[in-house]
Amino acid sequence: MHDLHMGGLAAWALKRGGSLHPILLPKSVTGNETGIMNPSIYSHKGKLLLNIRHINYILYHSEGKRFPHQWGPLVYIHPENDVTLTTHNVMCELDNNLNLASAQRVDMALDTGKPTWNFIGLEDARLFEWDDKLYLCGVRRDCYDDKGTGRMELCHIDQVDGKWTEISRHPIPAPGDDGSFCEKNWMPVLDEPYTFVKWCNPTQVVKFNIEEGTTEVVYEDTSERAPFEKDFRGGSQVLRLNDDQRMAFVHETNLLRDPFGRKDGDYSHRILVWDNDWNLIHASRKFHFMGTFFDHVTGIDYNIEFVTGMCVHPETGDILVSYGFQDNATFILRLPHKLFLDFLNSKV
Repeated sequence: MHDLHMGGLAAWALKRGGSLHPILLPKSVTGNETGIMNPSIYSHKGKLLLNIRHINYILYHSEGKRFPHQWGPLVYIHPENDVTLTTHNVMCELDNNLNLASAQRVDMALDTGKPTWNFIGLEDARLFEWDDKLYLCGVRRDCYDDKGTGRMELCHIDQVDGKWTEISRHPIPAPGDDGSFCEKNWMPVLDEPYTFVKWCNPTQVVKFNIEEGTTEVVYEDTSERAPFEKDFRGGSQVLRLNDDQRMAFVHETNLLRDPFGRKDGDYSHRILVWDNDWNLIHASRKFHFMGTFFDHVTGIDYNIEFVTGMCVHPETGDILVSYGFQDNATFILRLPHKLFLDFLNSKV
């Protein structure tokens, strides 16, 4: 497994029959704006759909810590005339070979009023279907107050006159007193409508009542936290692994400071498996997708990666994982089903 550490899961899979597919958007969609990131793939009625987060800034990350920006190793670089972090969502259709067939920005038709904070738009949206409706669900932080309070929002989208359009929007309160500051990265459970895995260690599962606009906890593991180094945070949708188990990709984050107190971070991933009663029964080994950048001073591997989608190829049965890299690139990793299971169950 040495090549998994050195080259990441992508390189490991490429040597064993997998494939890696970068997705590029045409300038007719992106205009003069910058990065694309954090794609969410979903198999819908035999078609492969992909939502891509399109942003107006560039993330500069000093891999290996050798050439940090004057403001630190991890910096958002904005246009001089726009210091917001603005997100648009772009809906794409892929052919069965994972080539881009079409791409179109989603018309967020229910946006009203002036944003109240400088993170604008629906961020890191997962794409999925409940009750025969396609949804994007991500965090929005531009409409609750001027401090960046964030809530998950469930947006029904559909094609209207050939254009992807927001049909309805449902802010999701946190369970209990709804007093938390920012809710992010809830993972939709595909076979349980309006149900999300909110926390993973210990597991907490919540259900949103779309009619009443309320959220309740439907499962909470009250046992002690499993002995992993870092918290497990949301990633892909939650899919069926088999009749008895569900699975999802999650991420772990080191948010840290360099010797001058400037922000830095590292993202790695695992695959989690639950039984039908939401007992966490397996966690894969930790991995990066694109290898690591190793800092010999701190002994920490650095990378900025993020999974927001996973599905089964409707024709081949391969596992397709969509992820963003350095907030500036979009990839789909194709893993033949047996290869995926081999990795999931590997011990080293």
